[in-house]
Amino acid sequence: MAEHSWLTDFPAMDRSDLVAIRKTLDGAYRNFSREYGDMIEGFFDPLLSFLIWFEKLLLASPWWAVLLVITALVYLATRSALMSGATVIAFLLIGYFGMWDNTMRTMSIILVCTLVSIGVGIPLGIAMARSDRVQAIMTPILDIMQTMPAFVYLIPVVMLLGIGKIPGVIAVVIYAIPPVIRLTNLGIRLVDKEVMEAATAYGASAFQRLYQVQLPLALPTIMAGINQTIMMSLAMVVIASMIGVKGLGQPVLKSITNQYFTMGLLNGLAIVVLAIIFDRVSQAYAKRTQKHLGDNSHV
Repeated sequence: MAEHSWLTDFPAMDRSDLVAIRKTLDGAYRNFSREYGDMIEGFFDPLLSFLIWFEKLLLASPWWAVLLVITALVYLATRSALMSGATVIAFLLIGYFGMWDNTMRTMSIILVCTLVSIGVGIPLGIAMARSDRVQAIMTPILDIMQTMPAFVYLIPVVMLLGIGKIPGVIAVVIYAIPPVIRLTNLGIRLVDKEVMEAATAYGASAFQRLYQVQLPLALPTIMAGINQTIMMSLAMVVIASMIGVKGLGQPVLKSITNQYFTMGLLNGLAIVVLAIIFDRVSQAYAKRTQKHLGDNSHV
C-alpha cells in the first residue's frame, strides 16, 4: 500500500518539517526586523524628507506654474511644439476631472524612484560591463527581480519598515530597476572596440575612457533603460498604493474594492497619460542624443 502511494503521489516533505522551516525563517526575519528595522528606517530618512518636500512643492505651487515648468521641460527634451501642446492639454484634462493632486503625488514618487534607480542602477550596470564575474553574479539576481510577483516584494518591506512612502519607494525600485542595470551593461559592452583602442592609444585613462567615450556612446541605450524603468514604476503605482503610497493608485484600488467603474477608469487613464508623456519625452530625448553623437562623429 505504501509502495502504491509512493508511485501515485509525488514524494513531499513531511508537513511538520515544512512548518518548522517556515517558523524558523519567519522568526529569524522578525528578529532581524526588530533588531535593525529602526536603523534601516533612519538610513532612508533623507530620502523620505526629500520625497515629502518635493510632494509638498508640487501640491503647494500654483497649478499654472507647475504646468509651465512641465511644458518647458518637455519642450527642452523633445524640441516639439506638438508634444508640448499635447502635454498641456493632457494635464488640463487631468486637473479638470479633479485628479491634479493625486497626479502630483504620483509624479513625485515616480521622480524619486527614477532618481534612485538611476543612482543605483547605472553604477551596477557599469560594474557588470567591466567585469564578467559581476555580470555572472548579477544576472540571476536581476532575473529573480524581474520575474518575482510584485506582491511578494511588499511582504518583507512592510515587515521591516511598516506602511508608508519609503516601503513603497523600495518596492517600486526593486521592481523597476533591472532594465536600467541591464541596458547600461549592454550599452557599454556594445561600444566599438576600435574606438576604445583609439582612446587608449591617445593615452586616455580607464576613468577617461569610461566617462568620455563609453558612457556618451552608450547613452541612447541607457536612456532606453531609464524609459523602461519609468514605465515599470508607473505600472507599480497601484500595487504600491496597498502599502500607503498616495497618488493615482489609491482611487484605482478603492474603485476595485467598491466597484466604482468610472473612478477606476479615469484614474487609470491618468496613469496611462503620464506613461505616454514620459515614454515619448524620454524616447525623443534619446533620439536627439543619438543624432547629436552621430553629428559629432562626422566632425
